[in-house]
Amino acid sequence: MKKIIYLLLMAFLISEGLAQHKTLILYYPNDSTNVISISNLDSMAVFICGASKVNYGGKYYNTVLISNQCWLKENLDIGTMINGNQTPNPTPGGTIEKYCYNDNPTNCRTYGGLYQWNEAMQYVTNESARGICPEGWHIPSQADIETLISTAGGNGNLLKAVSQGYGNGSGTDFFGFSALLAGNREQNGSFLHQTMRGHFWSSTSSGGNTYRIMLWDDRSDITPHPAPFGTYGFSVRCIKD
Repeated sequence: MKKIIYLLLMAFLISEGLAQHKTLILYYPNDSTNVISISNLDSMAVFICGASKVNYGGKYYNTVLISNQCWLKENLDIGTMINGNQTPNPTPGGTIEKYCYNDNPTNCRTYGGLYQWNEAMQYVTNESARGICPEGWHIPSQADIETLISTAGGNGNLLKAVSQGYGNGSGTDFFGFSALLAGNREQNGSFLHQTMRGHFWSSTSSGGNTYRIMLWDDRSDITPHPAPFGTYGFSVRCIKD
């Protein structure tokens, strides 16, 4: 993953010297610095993962920094709802179509949309494609997700929101990822497992299957589980390029 300075931004200082020599000094956790000239700028925007929000499709998404990865803190909820018995129109760059659990828009507002893999990827198959994510973000690759799992020590409870799961599967939201058990849309058009399972797509595919992970209501493990491209509808979390 390439180094993106605003992911690791801890503090900044604008020098008070002559206007033509104004600089922005970025301080990193490893005690290194980077000096950027801002002499000719009237204004500038600084993105700080974990503090900044992303405005996409009329909705604001929070961000969370986990190790060196910047994630959206909510499941993606973009597009027009279609009913569970419908199939998205395969039009790259056209209207994004999503499922809402039990065909109820309120579930999309709470849990995010459920997307077929091809729709989420916008009908390309290249790993780390932007898909339906905001500009500058992408559908996480298998490597992205495995890094997240490693950071969490394989403990899904640390990624689940506090309200999710029970007993051995109770979420603690230690990292602020706030994963929700949004359930899924089955290939036959029915909906299952809301509050019981959370399924998250990746952009990595092989042999007709794509890599995805599952979180459980009563277990702490994070289960990688290949799924066919097919017509399942799962949740999407975006990660910063």
